[in-house]
Amino acid sequence: MTTPANHPTGASGRGLVPNTAEVDYRILKTVASYEQAQELVDRLSDGGFPVEKSRIVGTGLRSVEQITGRLTVGRAAGRGALSGLWFGLMIGLLFLILAPAAGWLTILLMTLGFGAVWGAIFGALGHAATRGRRDFSSIQVMEAQSYDVLVEATHITLAAQVADGQPMPDVGQDGR
Repeated sequence: MTTPANHPTGASGRGLVPNTAEVDYRILKTVASYEQAQELVDRLSDGGFPVEKSRIVGTGLRSVEQITGRLTVGRAAGRGALSGLWFGLMIGLLFLILAPAAGWLTILLMTLGFGAVWGAIFGALGHAATRGRRDFSSIQVMEAQSYDVLVEATHITLAAQVADGQPMPDVGQDGR
């Protein structure tokens, strides 16, 4: 399997994203949140800096799971029914496109009903299959402890100047 960093794109042989082993990156600034890192890169962009020479790298990654509530068979069936309603609506609309105009309301109501019933059945069965090992619902996200804004070493001084609010000097086509 190839990654965008290592996959050549055309005759030049350069990848979409430079491989870190081939390009020397330096830390421009370390910030506490992703929003702060975005703001810094946006400030570089607004100042005319070639932002394709930069990266945002999260360090100290951790998985955070926020528990949103207790999950019972009834709640699992209810969530399944809601998912089934959406699926039934999609199938119903597909039938309405392909079927004659007569009886469109009946078709739509039937597909919604079948979707809700089957969704509830599969939701309840899915929860029952856990045998009580997971009686809660949650949302899981990845968070970083901090974010480094990296810039290619050949552009670090220029990036620092632009980040400090200094105007972008006139530079050549390659950004140097």
